[in-house]
Amino acid sequence: MTAMAHAAAAAPMARLRSEAGLDACQRDFALAVLDPDRPIPAGLVGPDGTPSARRFAVYRNNVVAGLIAALKAAFPATRRIVGEDFFAAMARIYVAHEPPASPVMLDYGAGFPTFVGGFAPAAGLPYLGDVARLERAWAEAYHAAEAKPVNPSALADIGPARLPALRLLLHPSLRIARSRYPMVRIWQMNIAGGVPAPIALDAGGEDALVVRPAAEVEVRALPPGTAVFTEALMAGAPVLDALTRALASDHRFDLGRALAGLLEADAIIGWEPSHDRPGGNP
Repeated sequence: MTAMAHAAAAAPMARLRSEAGLDACQRDFALAVLDPDRPIPAGLVGPDGTPSARRFAVYRNNVVAGLIAALKAAFPATRRIVGEDFFAAMARIYVAHEPPASPVMLDYGAGFPTFVGGFAPAAGLPYLGDVARLERAWAEAYHAAEAKPVNPSALADIGPARLPALRLLLHPSLRIARSRYPMVRIWQMNIAGGVPAPIALDAGGEDALVVRPAAEVEVRALPPGTAVFTEALMAGAPVLDALTRALASDHRFDLGRALAGLLEADAIIGWEPSHDRPGGNP
């Protein structure tokens, strides 16, 4: 093999080693930024060509502070419930365990409600993770795609014989949040303008429908069984199957009330036959 051939064969291997080294450097850098106990990554130097613990600490603090600020903005009720200091400490731990997976900060915090629900120092507030989950649903609804709701009178024209076999198409912003606690009332008391007051945690759970059919996000407490019914519709189940699941979850479920609520919330954008043929949308 000629020298040129040797060089050509070696080039891909050198590139792979270079890429592998870059991946390792990036991984070490990301871990060190979020973990103050880690040393400065090897090979990282300042403008003067030497490592600087102080420079890196400033950068690290700015990154962590920015992520905490993003969580504060996304979970205002959760923050108000526990207080600024507690929330900041909890958020700092979360940031270290779950760094951003996307450069879009609006996406950050998807796992925060689950983290909050399992955060031992907050065990005395068993509803806290559910409130955070409702806030995450609110944020997702706010940034979801636009869609035009159907005219409420249009569904009445379908006829009771056809309705059970239809799949109702729901607004892309629609989210469901469920809780064993009075989550909606707790959230309402802790958002802007809300007034905290004593509340009985054993008063029964609350499920919420979150949707943004127009400019504002709406949060509505749902009647019994309606969350299960709506989640089934969201998964593509026809009305009859969704009805069966809802009744199995709660015998108090009222189909007429559930459909009226979805129409009132402008949450239905169309329908289609359950055998997957297109059509039927107004």
